[in-house]
Amino acid sequence: MRSSKSRFLLSTRTLSFVVLMTAMNLISNYAMIGIPNIKFMDLFVFVSGYVSGVVSGVLIGVLTWLVYGTINPYGFIFPILVACCVGESLYGIVGGLSAKIGLADFSEPYNLKFGILGFLLTFVYDLFTNIVSGLVAGLPPLMAILNGVPFAVAHEVSNFFFFLFGCNTLIVTVRKIAFKGGEKL
Repeated sequence: MRSSKSRFLLSTRTLSFVVLMTAMNLISNYAMIGIPNIKFMDLFVFVSGYVSGVVSGVLIGVLTWLVYGTINPYGFIFPILVACCVGESLYGIVGGLSAKIGLADFSEPYNLKFGILGFLLTFVYDLFTNIVSGLVAGLPPLMAILNGVPFAVAHEVSNFFFFLFGCNTLIVTVRKIAFKGGEKL
């Protein structure tokens, strides 16, 4: 019988997965740093939550932002960093919940449900982080949202396509690697 403490501890395998996916996020973020708001991070966090559960997905999102958001040539502002961590957690949470309801359809290499979900999650993320950024800068929320529109559109459209074409393939691939030997994360 497991103690109540052991329910909240991550296995070595899961912890390794969290570290690996966080590293993948950081590598891809820094490789794409010159392309504003177009990154694979949201897709990777969502797929991580889908494959390994809500806690792992949230950890990967928060850890990625804690590193990427602080060691960044553009600098950082603490309230915006917190907002990005909270917003990114949403991808891991929804990824984990999507697995529980069986959202994937692996009969096709793409999945419109994932594309739409990626777009909607990114819309919420952009709305939240733009409002926080605006408040920090002393702008009214509406002005912050309007100033962020070009970046939000690029983020939301790119995530639609990343989720549409990437989710099924990444879920299958990560499961093959992570579940090798039949042991679940």
